[in-house]
Amino acid sequence: MNAPREQLVADLKILMADVEDLVKATASQSGDKIAEVRSRIQQAAADLKPRLAQAQALLKDKANVAAATTDDYVHDHPWTAMGVSAGIGLIIGLLIGRR
Repeated sequence: MNAPREQLVADLKILMADVEDLVKATASQSGDKIAEVRSRIQQAAADLKPRLAQAQALLKDKANVAAATTDDYVHDHPWTAMGVSAGIGLIIGLLIGRR
């Protein structure tokens, strides 16, 4: 499951390297080199777009599952959920009160 995330990070790093190349190329040169770098950036962005959409869909699905699980737990154990919420609120209140 971590492989797609690692690949996404690697692709983003490649895209950023291409952007840096574009900036460097436009600062000192013009013509064919700029066109080549722009082409690489466009290709990297085109390759990255479906992966980002897939990652977004996966994260949305996981968030929906987590929300449904939490909702089920709260409905099954309302007093426990209220106690945990009150405890967390108390801790946050104590931390804020210290400042």
